[in-house]
Amino acid sequence: MDFSLSSEQQALVETATRFARERLAPDYQASEKAERVERELIEEMGGLGFLGPELPEEAGGLGLDCVTSGLLLEQIAYGDFNVSYVNLLASLCGQIVATHGRSQAARDWLAEVVAGNKAIAIALTEPSAGSDAARLKLKAVRDGDEFVLTGEKTSISMATQADVAVVFARTGTEADGARGISAFLVPMDLPGVTRTTFDDIGTRPVGRGSIFFDGVRVPADMMLGDEGQGFVQVMQGFDYSRALIGLQCMGVARASLDETWRYVQEREAFGKPIGEFQGVSFPLAEAETMYEACRLLCLRTLWLKDQGLPHTAEAAM
Repeated sequence: MDFSLSSEQQALVETATRFARERLAPDYQASEKAERVERELIEEMGGLGFLGPELPEEAGGLGLDCVTSGLLLEQIAYGDFNVSYVNLLASLCGQIVATHGRSQAARDWLAEVVAGNKAIAIALTEPSAGSDAARLKLKAVRDGDEFVLTGEKTSISMATQADVAVVFARTGTEADGARGISAFLVPMDLPGVTRTTFDDIGTRPVGRGSIFFDGVRVPADMMLGDEGQGFVQVMQGFDYSRALIGLQCMGVARASLDETWRYVQEREAFGKPIGEFQGVSFPLAEAETMYEACRLLCLRTLWLKDQGLPHTAEAAM
């Protein structure tokens, strides 16, 4: 495995590091109270190339590898875990749309998301099925050149802020199971779409909530890929996003460890910094060991994906 970066990639990661520490971290608490991710931030990240950098250039991305995308996400999460959801969703949904989007409208939406002009969500989870894509109930019924979507999605990140969503719906019968699921790119301003927000304890800027579809008409060419292939798309997407989410958490863990190391060198007891006591330093050393092990597993998963090798088992860890 080789996680080395080119000078251009390293410069981009360093830019993300400065952005996270200087732009995001100082306003983290204010962002939490505002209960939303400011559009100005999303536009800035798009302009800096932080959104969907692994997507091909023709889709608006930078054509970088997934390892670099993960490293960028890790740095953004170091500064503000909530804001990093925007990067995560741009990468996860972006790969689905870039690979399976067939209409010019879908390509235009993706370009806007990568540029930071629009926000995207993934609408999979349902009240009765959770994230089990084989048991979804939201229906998509063909009506001429359109599909009519009826049902509910819940616990959706960016539910109240997204301009567009990748929606997984049942185009077949329940007996079809996983083979009856298809994906659609659905603008959130279509008639029949309503949204509510959850009163969460934390991560309030992410805007987790429910999306209701009441006879929402979606053009047939906004289906992503072939009918009945949605289950495969989401499973492949999760193999990628799980490693990215792992690096999100590693960014937060790194920030926590950095703060702790600084504190134990400043706080004194019995005439010396508490970091000199083994009861303090040994648990921190163990935490550093676990941090490195988890981080390397995430990077290995992304490296395997970049090589076109199986990485489902690693992603599930």
